[in-house]
Amino acid sequence: MPTGKNDVFEQRLDETMQKMLKCQGEHKVKSCSECEHFLECEVRRAYIKAVYDSMSKGETGGFEF
Repeated sequence: MPTGKNDVFEQRLDETMQKMLKCQGEHKVKSCSECEHFLECEVRRAYIKAVYDSMSKGETGGFEF
């Protein structure tokens, strides 16, 4: 298993994804967009931030795909 700065971002992404999936299960939805709390959901916001952080590895600026 690799170690280093990038692992922190991947670990955070995995943790927030698990929380989001659990939340979706509790609300009996397959997608956050089906949930009544979609726009103000802190779980979803944390997941989105973790996705961006994972893509940028903590650097500011654009993404390379």
